[in-house]
Amino acid sequence: MKQLLKKVVIDQQQNLSWHPKNIVRNIPKKLVKSPEILVISGVRRCGKSTLLQQIRATLPEQNFYLNFDDERLVGFSVNDFQTLHEVFLELFGEQKTFYFDEIQNIPEWERFVRRLYDYGYKVFVTGSNAAMLSRELGTRLTGRYLRWELFPFSFNEFLAFKGKKITAGDLLSTSGKTSILRLFNDYFKHGGFPLYLSSGNDDYLKSLFENIIYRDVMVRNNIRNEQEILTLTRYLASAVAQPSTNNSLSKIINVKHATTVRKYISCLENSYLIYQINKYDVSFKKQLHNPKKTYFIDNALAQKFGFNFSDNNGQMLENLALIELKRRSKEVYYHQDKQECDFVLKEGNHICEAIQVCYSFGSAKTKEREIAGLSEAMEQYRLNKGIILTYDTEEIIRINRKVITIIPAWKWLTQ
Repeated sequence: MKQLLKKVVIDQQQNLSWHPKNIVRNIPKKLVKSPEILVISGVRRCGKSTLLQQIRATLPEQNFYLNFDDERLVGFSVNDFQTLHEVFLELFGEQKTFYFDEIQNIPEWERFVRRLYDYGYKVFVTGSNAAMLSRELGTRLTGRYLRWELFPFSFNEFLAFKGKKITAGDLLSTSGKTSILRLFNDYFKHGGFPLYLSSGNDDYLKSLFENIIYRDVMVRNNIRNEQEILTLTRYLASAVAQPSTNNSLSKIINVKHATTVRKYISCLENSYLIYQINKYDVSFKKQLHNPKKTYFIDNALAQKFGFNFSDNNGQMLENLALIELKRRSKEVYYHQDKQECDFVLKEGNHICEAIQVCYSFGSAKTKEREIAGLSEAMEQYRLNKGIILTYDTEEIIRINRKVITIIPAWKWLTQ
């Protein structure tokens, strides 16, 4: 095992592809400098490894690194960590900073990481399974770690990737706005997975989707019915932002028990492929029983693998907005009473913001309906301000001392 580990460590050191042209991902410096274990989690291929390399490049100790998503490490177990430490020492001498990529592949990894922390070492780890990380972090690492969830590129990161920096002149000129809108259309369609944006190859999306479904969902959770999980995932991709219950989904995909659907959805969430939000209610029990709305981690994946036979721009804009809210660490619900409001944000014990999403008003009736839904939420949660995100409409409306700001989504995304 020691000779194999030496070869893997040396090979990985020589083949690291990070270079300054990679887009620098934003992460608070206090997380990097803190003594706690830093856990970077997120969907497969969103850039966790690149972020880890960027962190390494800023620190004096960089050599104690291993990526466990390597087929040569299939037989690696928790008992081999001590041998790995010895390999590091033999190759590089004493260092006190460790970097472990895709560590969830090793059962009971937290035992070794806990020992490193107790001995005063700084440890960075990445992983792409929420449940597994939460279970392991919650058992042996409680109070010893900080967590950062990484997403595919934000619109600001996408603009940096495209070499575009928005100036004050862009916001004032017709040509400037047209240029930004053209880039927004690109982001809206192609999403934010870095390697897909680099290649533009749809086969990459297919490979990514299959890796998430087969490796992160089915194999990791011992799910054997491939057709059920694929049908459910494709249906959810087709019904982005639409309310559903486990019972209704079980009938749609022809699964006998709603508990099976609940298990599948939990596995999809844990892989970071989807997010579900609850209808807001002061009763937590009612929240659990009300229909939930489902969103995909990235527009490109949802549009590629959903059965979309008609214009779904409204759903995709709502999906884009939800992922941005998650990226901003917001606690998100939807509101539904006589009217519906797409998002209400909770802070502490109260709702602090209401957001409606409408790709295009199209008609006066549509605009009236969207304003009515937002206004009802503002009234119910005693909010003086509300937002409607659109494709390109911009306006401020005042109703009974309440202010509704209608703003293009691209402008909101860059704020």
